[in-house]
Amino acid sequence: MPDHNESPANVAQNDKLLNDKPQAHAVARVAIIGGGLAGCECALALVKAGIGVRLFEMRPHKMSPAHETGKLAELVCSNSLRSEELTTAIGVLKAEMRELDSLVMKVADETRIPAGKALAVDRKLFADYITAIVEHDPKIEVVREEIDSLDSPLLDGFEAIVVAAGPLVSDSLAASLADLTVDMTGGEGGGKRLYFYDAIAPIISRESVDMDICFWGSRYRPEEDDYLNCPMTEEQYDTFLDALIKAEKVAPHEFEKHIHFEGCLPVEEMAERGRLTLAFGPLKPVGLPNPRTSEEAFAVVQLRAENKEKTAFNLVGFQTKLKYPEQERVFRLIPGLEKAEFLRLGSIHRNTFVDAPQVLNEELALKLRPNVHLAGQITGVEGYLESAACGLWVGLMLGRKLNGETLPPPPTTTALGALLGHLRTPPPKNFQPSNAHFGLTPELNRRAGKKIRKELYGQRARDAFAEWKKDCIGGE
Repeated sequence: MPDHNESPANVAQNDKLLNDKPQAHAVARVAIIGGGLAGCECALALVKAGIGVRLFEMRPHKMSPAHETGKLAELVCSNSLRSEELTTAIGVLKAEMRELDSLVMKVADETRIPAGKALAVDRKLFADYITAIVEHDPKIEVVREEIDSLDSPLLDGFEAIVVAAGPLVSDSLAASLADLTVDMTGGEGGGKRLYFYDAIAPIISRESVDMDICFWGSRYRPEEDDYLNCPMTEEQYDTFLDALIKAEKVAPHEFEKHIHFEGCLPVEEMAERGRLTLAFGPLKPVGLPNPRTSEEAFAVVQLRAENKEKTAFNLVGFQTKLKYPEQERVFRLIPGLEKAEFLRLGSIHRNTFVDAPQVLNEELALKLRPNVHLAGQITGVEGYLESAACGLWVGLMLGRKLNGETLPPPPTTTALGALLGHLRTPPPKNFQPSNAHFGLTPELNRRAGKKIRKELYGQRARDAFAEWKKDCIGGE
């Protein structure tokens, strides 16, 4: 049996573990649908509670619109897991997940690559390691089959079912789920499928970048080589902006309306909001002086490494719905990328989620079928870490429940507790997905400057989580 305290790299690099399949599995009491971040995190948490799991993943036999491999926990958008700083909610969430023995955080720390103050990973190694760990645990049986309905005979006999199919859930399973997500207030809104559109950024070859124009450096830290920077003059910026706005975009189906998540807007949609929106957003030059001139450019496009070897880079903030030929034409207007070789072009896909406050109970289970729990982005959390944290929570909570115990959620002053609170709180208008942010936590009820306020939110969260963990899980 794999040692979960062993380095994920050592696990994944063990030839015998990678090539040999376990001959027997423990009796599975829980079925998990989906082998993404939430599903894998949930599975490992259940295993640690002594609960056998059968994990269903439809890939590679049936691929989603965005995935490229059959690996578990494949990252389909950015390879960044965002800030590590404890003055940010996502940084605090990382710390909380590490204290809960998160699989995703263990592997992310093992496969991290330089990204300034952010945690970024080598996406191939990340998926390889998690796949090896999950597939070779004797308490987890990975079944490469599509679950097309919650009434599938493949789900018979399980004490609990966890739907962690992700925002790219298949149409058939989404339709089955929709039948169980009626508006509990008697209206008709909850029965409708909710969705928004999510876009992913292109990836280019490092060898195709013109280093006579681009330069290395992180914001305010020019001595570091975490990012490649493409400086733009005002004239170059305006030329690029004009081409970006006029470029052809992928049209939605007639029966669908584009609803983009505000935290992941396509770059062309940001451009349409005003001439300087990009220059004050993902292309802001502040803290990135060109070492050749010692001056800041009018705008800077940043490229972040995709792997440890730094042979591939993604365009930071360049999620897009442009047609493929247009992406190549327009993005080659960026100085230094005139001969860019695109390893992956950007794309757009529909993300599906439920109206969590209306249709889920305190255990993130369907009110109309309490043995069916939801985990990850399909619940209405947004982001890699938020999805994984949700899966981790469901695994911890369900493991306790199946062992005859209970586990109350962390207080809403913590990052995880605030995220779970978002899924329980009916909004004034329509429910929308959310990243982790301090706005989900209660007010401080005191005056403080912006910097100090973030520190206070972070410290309050750390203190509250430590107290909750001591009382509810054990250990200091």
